[in-house]
Amino acid sequence: MDPLPKSQIVAFEEQMEHFLPNHSVDCVILGYENQLLKVLLLKWKMYDAWCLPGGFIFKYEDMDKAAHRVLKERTGLDKIFLEQFHSFGKQKRAEHAASDEGRSIRESMSRLGFTKAETFKWFNTRFVTTGYFALVDIAKAQPQPDFLSAACEWKALNELPKLVLDHNEILEKAIHHLRLKINHVPLGVSLLPKKFTMQDLQKLYEAILGRPLERSNFQRKILKLEVLVRMEKLMSGAANKAPYLYSFDKKKYNHLIKAGIGF
Repeated sequence: MDPLPKSQIVAFEEQMEHFLPNHSVDCVILGYENQLLKVLLLKWKMYDAWCLPGGFIFKYEDMDKAAHRVLKERTGLDKIFLEQFHSFGKQKRAEHAASDEGRSIRESMSRLGFTKAETFKWFNTRFVTTGYFALVDIAKAQPQPDFLSAACEWKALNELPKLVLDHNEILEKAIHHLRLKINHVPLGVSLLPKKFTMQDLQKLYEAILGRPLERSNFQRKILKLEVLVRMEKLMSGAANKAPYLYSFDKKKYNHLIKAGIGF
C-alpha cells in the first residue's frame, strides 16, 4: 500500500494543534444481520489490526458533537443517534501506548508518511477516551473507510478479529450497557426490518442477552405488551406452518420504551 498523499498528512497534522490533549472518543456502532449481533470496525492501513471508529475532540467543540463528527469522518455514517455510555481512563492505557502494539501502530504511521516528532509524541501519550454507542440498521447503512483505514466492515461479535489496544474492553462495556438498558432502547425498531417474525424478534434478544429464551414465555410477554401488529403469514411452505409476520405499533412501542417497560 502506497504512503498517503502529503496534503492529507499536512492537513491532519495542522488539525492536531487544535485538538483537546489527552482525550478522545470511540464509537461502538452495533447492527443485527442473519441472527447475529455485529459491530462496525475499521482496519488500519499498513497494520494488520482492527479498531473502533474513534478520534479526537477540538478545543472549541462539545464532546457529543465531536463523537458525531468523528463517526462521519471515519465511516461516512451521519445523523446517527449516539449515546454516551462510559469513560475509559485506566493507567494501563498509558502502558498500551508504550507497548509493542503501540510501537507497531506508530511504525505503520511512519510507513504512511507521517514524520513530525510532535505527531508521534501525541500518539505516545495516555488518553482518556469516552465511549458512545448506537444501534444501526445494517441494510440502510453504507459505511466507508477514511484515509487512515483500509476497510470499514461489519464484524459478528462471535467472530471478532484482533482489536487494537483496549478496544475489546470498550466493546464489552458497550454490550454490558446495552443489556442493562434493554428496556430503554428501541432495539426492535432500530435493528429489525419493518416486517419480522416472532422468531426474528426472539433471536435478536437472545443475541444481545447472550442466552436462550424460552419460546412460549417470550411470546406471551411480548404479546401482552400489545405493541405488535400482526400481518400476513410468511408463505414459504405449508400455509398451516407458516409463521405470521409482525410490525411495531411505533406509538405504543415508543411509549413503553420511555416508560422503561420492556420484555
